[in-house]
Amino acid sequence: MATTHKKNSSHKKSSSPKKKSSSKKSSSRKYGPAAQKSVEREMREFKRGKLKSGRSGKKVTNPKQAIAIGLSEARRKGAKVPKKKAA
Repeated sequence: MATTHKKNSSHKKSSSPKKKSSSKKSSSRKYGPAAQKSVEREMREFKRGKLKSGRSGKKVTNPKQAIAIGLSEARRKGAKVPKKKAA
């Protein structure tokens, strides 16, 4: 009677493909602390219901809009904020 031995699977090499990061990781932060403070200030105002839009002066009702206003102000002050993406 011939017995067949199965190889232990723990000795196999890992066959799962490893992903290589094609983009270079940035070592620095994307947003500076001044930008963070500006966004925090605008979010507080938004939560209180006091945040108004620029020209029209209408009340801001969307949190994303509040963040955009904070980042816009930070850009005007010269804080470290990435450039706007093209629409």
